Amino acid sequence: MKILTWNVNGLRSLLDKGIPKEILEFDIVMFQEIKTDTVPEELKTLGYEIFINPAKRKGYSGTLTMSKVKPLNVTYGIGHDEFDSEGRVISLEFKDYYVINAYFPNAQHGLTRLDYKLNFNSLIEKYLNNLSKPKIICGDFNVAHKEIDIARPKDNINNPGFTQQERDWMTHFLDMGYVDAFRVFHKEPNRYSWWTYRFHAREKNIGWRIDYCVVSKDLLDRVKDCDILDKIYGSDHAPVYIIVE
Repeated sequence: MKILTWNVNGLRSLLDKGIPKEILEFDIVMFQEIKTDTVPEELKTLGYEIFINPAKRKGYSGTLTMSKVKPLNVTYGIGHDEFDSEGRVISLEFKDYYVINAYFPNAQHGLTRLDYKLNFNSLIEKYLNNLSKPKIICGDFNVAHKEIDIARPKDNINNPGFTQQERDWMTHFLDMGYVDAFRVFHKEPNRYSWWTYRFHAREKNIGWRIDYCVVSKDLLDRVKDCDILDKIYGSDHAPVYIIVE
């Protein structure tokens, strides 16, 4: 199974630029921050089943998953309306595992939403632990876990996405029996998935790695590759993919 995740920062904006052909080589494509409540017509002819979980608020958040493989079941949200109203999670159940599209909240400037995010983290953790099969969780986690995951760690201490609380939760989550698949294959620094649109950050590679594919440990021997497609443009994020046998 070839799986791709991408925070598109507006699905309509991406489609207006033209969807990169490489994306359509994947069996499952997961978008976050779609900012729409309808499935664009252009996606309906690509050979995928499409599942959308929009936010109630117009032009905000939301997730969409496209799958060439028919899932056994589809679940929207994590069972808590405070977060489900923002359309942050879609879970597809297959024979051997779940594939979860997740868009974690941003702690926001001034950390005004840090408590909200930490509450979401706690609840999605419980939701995932209650699923009966191994999991593949992909999406924008909105946290750079370690200093290697951010270009300028010292300048960003206590900034949203690099607070100790967010990073500690990510450590805790992985310690529960999950693996950051990218780091299995890539130990090198200077690999990022998000760059601000300001200051020519992407050209200078002043970025953050905040988009992940995380797998249950008991799936790890089936993971054949995981990487960031940082040469694909169309958003301030790059797509991330994982291949599971």
